[in-house]
Amino acid sequence: MLIRRQRAVVAVALSAVAVLALTACESDPGKGAPQAASSDGNTVVAPGKPGEPARRISPEEAASLLPDESPNSADFRYTQMMIVHHQQALTMTALAPERAASIKVKKVAERIGAAQKPEIGAMEAWLKNNGGPREQAGHDHGSMPGMATGAQLKELTDARGDAFDELFLKLMITHHEGAVTMAAEVLGQGNNVLVEEMANDVIAQQSSEINRMRSM
Repeated sequence: MLIRRQRAVVAVALSAVAVLALTACESDPGKGAPQAASSDGNTVVAPGKPGEPARRISPEEAASLLPDESPNSADFRYTQMMIVHHQQALTMTALAPERAASIKVKKVAERIGAAQKPEIGAMEAWLKNNGGPREQAGHDHGSMPGMATGAQLKELTDARGDAFDELFLKLMITHHEGAVTMAAEVLGQGNNVLVEEMANDVIAQQSSEINRMRSM
């Protein structure tokens, strides 16, 4: 994850120097503006590796050095499966208002629902912007980490009061742990910076909620 963040920083740096260099090239020489041109035309000052000097390269070469963040199969698999994972969480949280005895359980269910609805929307928008869902051979949504079984969901639906609270917390903690596992996996396997940001949000938010539910 650190390497990918450093890659993003380098991309921003290269973009910035490219803009500055091209802006300097277009400035009026008569006004004493700094020039970033060579006898071969416009150039960009690219930062060197640690211990190495900066070098002048063409804008085209600078563009080619920017990291390729095209989505890969891991990015598509994560977003498609996490949408389903989040949808099950919403199914579970929707039961709490009428069945939970604890105000704390009702509140945590409300917070989870409020957070995961827009996250589903963001992932659906990402899929749409990247060509839509992709067929995921060999991946069963029911086998995703943390997913409750049909029998467990029925037991939760039938439960009331303290029994509901206890089962809800047990299932939701497991569900969140599964989401964190999935998010950690895509950080190591994916390639798209937006998916990385969404995964980091899942890890931060759901880890915090796990600690909160364990304390109840």
